[in-house]
Amino acid sequence: MIQFTKEEILPDSITADYLLSELKDIELSIVIPCLNEEATIHTCVWKARTFMYEYNISGEVIVADNGSTDKSIELALGAGARVVNAAIKGYGSALTAGINASRGRYIIMADADDSYDFLTIYPFVEKLRAGNDFVIGNRFQKGISKDAMPFLHKYLGNPVLSFIGKSFFKSKIGDFHCGLRGFTRKAFDELEMQTSGMEFASEMIVKATLNKAKIAEIPIKLYPDGRKGKSHLNTWSDGWRHLRFLLLYSPRWLFLYPGLLMMLVSSLITAWSLPNPKQTLDIHTILFAIGGLLIGFQAVFFAVFTKSFAVHEKLMQKESRIDKFLDKFSLEFLLKLGLFLVVIGLAGGVYLVYIWRIGTFFELGITVTMRIALFSFIFMVFGFQIIFSSFFYSYLKLQVRK
Repeated sequence: MIQFTKEEILPDSITADYLLSELKDIELSIVIPCLNEEATIHTCVWKARTFMYEYNISGEVIVADNGSTDKSIELALGAGARVVNAAIKGYGSALTAGINASRGRYIIMADADDSYDFLTIYPFVEKLRAGNDFVIGNRFQKGISKDAMPFLHKYLGNPVLSFIGKSFFKSKIGDFHCGLRGFTRKAFDELEMQTSGMEFASEMIVKATLNKAKIAEIPIKLYPDGRKGKSHLNTWSDGWRHLRFLLLYSPRWLFLYPGLLMMLVSSLITAWSLPNPKQTLDIHTILFAIGGLLIGFQAVFFAVFTKSFAVHEKLMQKESRIDKFLDKFSLEFLLKLGLFLVVIGLAGGVYLVYIWRIGTFFELGITVTMRIALFSFIFMVFGFQIIFSSFFYSYLKLQVRK
């Protein structure tokens, strides 16, 4: 990989005047997020501009500064970049600021630590010119140089999180967190990105996949970064941010499927315990099974709430199949269902009072009476949960439509 020093002077043929002249049509904007990268920012800008010159691409280099206190801004300007101030802290915020300030039809983003070689990004431009909306690099297909990626990132963090992302969202991208990627400005604007931190990378791929955008993947080489100080990445906190985003962005896997599974298992345990008190812990088993039913039932409703909220906040798109299914259950229908279950629960309580008044309560024994009490309780709780949840869901639907 070619290296440039800060002291090198750009040839007149690729000065900032050439790249930032009043071009009627800027094809490419290369956006580089930056936070105290004085050791490498000059080299990155130099390579990016050299690349565009060698391939005769009309373009610009934008450095999105996220509060640098060293000489990063001075060096970036000296190398011929446009510097944009990203006031809100975070990787995603810096990139968003840089992309919003860009003027190119196509955008390529990459880190400022010189771990990606800007001189070799022409395949990204070719893929974008061919009609792809997004082009994502894959560091695991071409090779990772020695010491370019920490052990945990290489063998645990990136593979596991990429696998989860592919499983949850049916994405074909093998490297969810590669920092070198390209996209059209139009496709990016349609995503309406929301996150400000490192999870920005996951949000882009997830939303692009859900939007059914045309996505290509390119094998790339990852080099050791040229920083002299500590990396901006934090293995555990950044990994958790990515995992948290993937889970929150998939309420099916976080709430719906676990909730349905818990309800199924709890129902089977309850059905088995009813006629076999001597083969189980009797009512104690049923009590825990009913607790599982309640938790699972609440998780299913949480899945619906989370989906509606995410649509309202433009984090997710509406899904016509799910919306059509939920629309079959009007507020009035759910209220009637909830009241019906509450009545059944209250009827069980009234029956217990009745047999107590006539003196047969203790004759039946605790095994029988507690079964009646527990099932009366579960019907009543289910009923009230449906009533309250249906009101809340109706409110969320109003907000989404609004």
